[in-house]
Amino acid sequence: MALRHTVDFLLYDWLKVDALNQRHRFADHSRETFDAVLDTCERIAREKFAPHNRTIDDQEPQFDGERVILPQATHDAHAAYGASGMLSASQDYDMGGMQLPYVVESAANAFFACASVSIGGGMLTVGNANLLMAYGSELQKQVFARNEFSGRWAGTMCLSEPQAGSSLGDISTRATPDGEDFASDPLGPRYRLKGHKMWISTGDHELTDNIVHLVLAKIPAADGKPVAGVRGISLFVVPKHRVDDQGQLTGQRNDVALAGLNHKCGWRGTVNTLLNFGEGKYPDANGQAGALGYLVGQAGEGLRCMFHMMNEARIGVGMAATMLGLAGYYASLDYAKGRPQGRAMTAAGKNPASPQVRIIEHADVKRMLLAQKAYGEGALALALYCARLVDEQRTGEATAANEARLLLEVLTPIAKSWPSEWCLEANSLAIQVLGGYGYTRDYPVEQYWRDNRLNMIHEGTHGIQAMDLLGRKVRMEDGQGMTLLAQRIHATVAHALQRTQPAHHLAEHGHALTDALRQVQRATSMAWTNHEPTQALANAVPYLQAFGHMVLAWMWLEVELASLNEGPENLGRRTAAAFFFRYELPKIGAWLNVVAQGDMTCAHMPEEAF
Repeated sequence: MALRHTVDFLLYDWLKVDALNQRHRFADHSRETFDAVLDTCERIAREKFAPHNRTIDDQEPQFDGERVILPQATHDAHAAYGASGMLSASQDYDMGGMQLPYVVESAANAFFACASVSIGGGMLTVGNANLLMAYGSELQKQVFARNEFSGRWAGTMCLSEPQAGSSLGDISTRATPDGEDFASDPLGPRYRLKGHKMWISTGDHELTDNIVHLVLAKIPAADGKPVAGVRGISLFVVPKHRVDDQGQLTGQRNDVALAGLNHKCGWRGTVNTLLNFGEGKYPDANGQAGALGYLVGQAGEGLRCMFHMMNEARIGVGMAATMLGLAGYYASLDYAKGRPQGRAMTAAGKNPASPQVRIIEHADVKRMLLAQKAYGEGALALALYCARLVDEQRTGEATAANEARLLLEVLTPIAKSWPSEWCLEANSLAIQVLGGYGYTRDYPVEQYWRDNRLNMIHEGTHGIQAMDLLGRKVRMEDGQGMTLLAQRIHATVAHALQRTQPAHHLAEHGHALTDALRQVQRATSMAWTNHEPTQALANAVPYLQAFGHMVLAWMWLEVELASLNEGPENLGRRTAAAFFFRYELPKIGAWLNVVAQGDMTCAHMPEEAF
């Protein structure tokens, strides 16, 4: 219930989400319908996901040479999730959706991530279908996206390759036109793909009737050679099983073969695969190899299209990291309330015969719990704020929609990276609260840490997010996004200074946030005024960390302003805010110092000196 109380507070007391029903798209909704969705998802997560989180960690996916075998619990959870309607929650009614605000959809999915992130919900399937809705042809939307939204089919994203990793300009998968009539196929220009993809989550399984792969590949130029770099990348929809233009399975397997499973530190319940496209394992009726795929959008614009899905996935990764952090917090808080150990640091406590106290009464344990609360609840506020911006971009007036777009550009690297670093730290602290027990598999906190360790890596590593932020996002469109963010922060601070009350620390926190913004702005300016790109980006990760802490301080000041009423929950939020401003925000000075100075200690370290 603690999570539900926090979600309700953030949605209704802070973000005022129930007012969205004044917009035409959401006119059929009210707080009652939003609560019904949250109730349903909370129940399914509690009954179908949470009890099996350890089971799917112990019983990893197995490949018998023909098919992937998953525990029955995964099948049951997937079926329950599909039946809930959450795969199409924010879609139009005529696509089978509920036309829910994205912020409500995001909050509802949080329950599944908290219960068992490894069983998973539908992040990739929904992202895949949403991309097709944005860039696919009308028939691609009806055949592929509609079946994904219904839960009949699942979806993936196939980017990385063994030799290329995150360097997508170096991919080698090729797509060649399939016959002279390739451009006349109703499903889109038809190509045969050959190549290898890896790190493909949910790349093969028996949970659905079909799997829709979105694959990046290069079309050879007139000279037969691929166009170098990312400008040569196109996007293709490649189904595991071939389909006709009515969306019906033809009964023929496409030439997409499972090469193997990756066995991971965490997220063990999620299938992660290496896939071979067009190797000839499943040739067509004429014996011809090559995975049939259909061009999505325009040739050469594949990466631009794929970023639609990648940005959704990055926000989803941030939410997953957040919920793992909160899951660890709830587990360690429960343990700390019941575990007696040691005695109070008082005169009475010096008597060895005096009763032990529970460890939650020790100041250092409170420190670790407060840190977890500050990281987890602050990150959840950021995730839901970004989700609310998505709704504004989709349904707001032109000016508000454009401002939401600009803010999302700047905040997306933070929404992905900050929770994946600091909610991982929260999981480490949860283990520490439990002590030796936390390091055993008798308690769930070690699994939360293992699961969360992936989130700093997938959908763009910390380094990639950092270079995107400092190298592009804060400068794009003449820095409009950064300017707008600063304006929003100043508005929050002004509100805080007006609302100062005795016994509250709004003025203290407002001034600290103003100073943090000033430090970030100065470092941003110095990085690009005094240094060339190599030097400016050499310390992009410390910049990302400082920028993220500034943003989270802003979120906490916003939450604090909504928590001025009395009550233990609001006192807890105000104390977590105080912790963040006093223990965390001061860290940004050291991070920004190396950015402003263009320190090259790391970049200039010669290889032979390691």
